[in-house]
Amino acid sequence: MASLAVEISNVRVAIVDDHEAVRLGFAGMCASNDLELVGEAATVRELISKINGLQCQVVVMDLSLADGSLVAENVSQLVSSGSAVLVYSIADKANLMRVALRAGAVAIVPKSRPMAYLAEIIKLAADGAIINNPETSAMIDADANFKDANLSAREREVLSFYSSGMSLKQVASQLDIKQSSAKEHIDRVRLKYARLGREAGTKVDLYRLAIEDGLISGEFL
Repeated sequence: MASLAVEISNVRVAIVDDHEAVRLGFAGMCASNDLELVGEAATVRELISKINGLQCQVVVMDLSLADGSLVAENVSQLVSSGSAVLVYSIADKANLMRVALRAGAVAIVPKSRPMAYLAEIIKLAADGAIINNPETSAMIDADANFKDANLSAREREVLSFYSSGMSLKQVASQLDIKQSSAKEHIDRVRLKYARLGREAGTKVDLYRLAIEDGLISGEFL
């Protein structure tokens, strides 16, 4: 990215982060960088209720939230509300960053970056610019090698519950299906992954693949 010098004022922005200190620091950054803070919350659901009708241009979102919500769903909900989404994270989970970009986030900004840098990226996002900072470009390049197992909606459901720690019996009860059906779904999931060279012989393997594909947050264990 050649330059981040952008002159855009009155950008309407919001933040989702489950750490109050981060939200307070963000508010201070907005006040000193011509950014209008229109909402802050610990969850995406809470933020969307706060910014409804406010025409928020950019939402800055932490990657993993304490409510256990899925990254892809969070990004999709915010994009559907009309906001550009920036992932603001410690950037230690490449798989979830990739999921966020695939769901529609426009860029990744590590929390190790100065607040002034984040302000510049926010202004670029509000202006509709293509952001190719190093972190975002690295995730896009890595995504070219990603192998999608193309799981059905039911297979995703069964995998998310099973890999999060439930037994097949518990999964069957949760989804109101037979235990044998739950097992058949898991067997098909393993077969689909195996065809891609992504072996899933154990429950731990399934847990790892579910995290990689954004089906669970990775905070269960």
